[in-house]
Amino acid sequence: MSPAYRTVEQFERWHKKTCARCGRFGCFAAGWPDGHVCRTCHDRALKIRGRCPGCDEERILPGVAPDSREPICTDCAGFSTGYRCARCHREDKLHARRLCSRCTFSDRLAELLDDGTGRVRPELVRFAEHMLAMNNPLSGLKWLYPCKGQSRTPADLLRDLGRGNIELTHAAFHTAEPWRAAAHLRELLMACGVLPMIDKQVCGFERWLLNHLTPIDDADHTQIIRRYATWQVLPRLRGAAERKPVTQASRSFADDQVRQATHFLEWLAAQGITLDTCGQAEIDLWHAENTTHRRRALRCFLLWCMESKLLRRLRLPTFESCKCSPMSPEDRIALIGQTLTHDDQPLRSRAAAIIVLLYAQPLSRIARPTIDDVICDGEQVPLRLGEPPSPIPQPAADLLLAWIDNRTNMNTATNRDSRWLFPGRRAGQPMHPDTLGGLLRALGIANVAARTSAMRQHVQQMPAPVVADALGFHPVTTTKLAAEAATTWSRYVTAPRFRSPAGWRPSTTRDS
Repeated sequence: MSPAYRTVEQFERWHKKTCARCGRFGCFAAGWPDGHVCRTCHDRALKIRGRCPGCDEERILPGVAPDSREPICTDCAGFSTGYRCARCHREDKLHARRLCSRCTFSDRLAELLDDGTGRVRPELVRFAEHMLAMNNPLSGLKWLYPCKGQSRTPADLLRDLGRGNIELTHAAFHTAEPWRAAAHLRELLMACGVLPMIDKQVCGFERWLLNHLTPIDDADHTQIIRRYATWQVLPRLRGAAERKPVTQASRSFADDQVRQATHFLEWLAAQGITLDTCGQAEIDLWHAENTTHRRRALRCFLLWCMESKLLRRLRLPTFESCKCSPMSPEDRIALIGQTLTHDDQPLRSRAAAIIVLLYAQPLSRIARPTIDDVICDGEQVPLRLGEPPSPIPQPAADLLLAWIDNRTNMNTATNRDSRWLFPGRRAGQPMHPDTLGGLLRALGIANVAARTSAMRQHVQQMPAPVVADALGFHPVTTTKLAAEAATTWSRYVTAPRFRSPAGWRPSTTRDS
């Protein structure tokens, strides 16, 4: 507050007024004929575009007609200020030097990506064009703004990238800070072809591994963990990425494997024991003190140590996985009805929920389909989860088609031309499974219980191999689920055994 104002009340009386549109108390935008307008209503009104009912021109419609209350242009509303860009003459929100958001963003990118010659670094020209082609350039400007409490911003990363301080390699982004902005920037560079495509989860694991190894004090432990991650965990992730995209669950389990291996070595050191002197008693004691998840995460490390001659041959205890109780069929049917009829719920949440409730798909697999997997074939709308595609009931088909026409996260440079059924906020990436899980929990749907109930219904109505092919599961998995549901072949619907096919006649002999 300026020293010229003695009290806060005096400052607010001079600089803050009540908004004429929403009634809130805040800073106002001058020049509007209907009175003082707050910044929120000001920015929201400038996003309205269409044909003005007064002058019949295609313009922004921030004004309001006094009689019909319809949006009208600035000239018809009597605005004392205009919103045309001084460079491209397009009406939009204006920034410094009366430039629109797109022109301001273009100048800002050219400044940051300058290689010292007054031009954008030649390797980053394609990246700059990709960023400027976004539908909402204001989001790109906001991304470059500094965040509170951060010493470095995305703008600093772009500046270092333009000057060559950050090499155009994946390894260079492992240590770049801030790490969230660096990860997002790397995915944008991969999306526009500047960097070669690498699975997102593999990149994340490589960066996480560097940060995990840094605080380890024991040099021997660091060497063992690095060898284990480099020659055992990382090759398995890369091999899985060559077949299909690595899921977040697989990446998280890889992190846990390295983390539990580190904890095990620290536990041995606290006992005054090394891997060479570790015996069966220590293995049994550690398994008795830890949970099932930690036992499972450490098992791969112990087997690798035995194969690498770092640990003598020992017996590893077995473990049994805990399984969630299925949801009752009545509750599942009720949730399906609520998902289809509650129009006040977010469309994105309902579209994800209907796939879980009908087809028993895990969240990591729901994020992978594209809009091409929803096949519009005449009257039927099949969903390709396996082969053949699974038919979608008509109310659910209308819900998915409505979601495809109104997908979110499509106005920025991240996923402008995305084909994902659920686009994410990262470039070229679908929505995170944890985000989808939060949407289902907001609707009151227990993911695992709903999937188990849906899968039991499928294996009770169709043979387990057929369910596996149609829904994309392994036949062994569906066979086990069918056995747990006490399903036998006598429950499946079969054709009448002694009914003759249409047009069939018994064969006769010449003597008859």
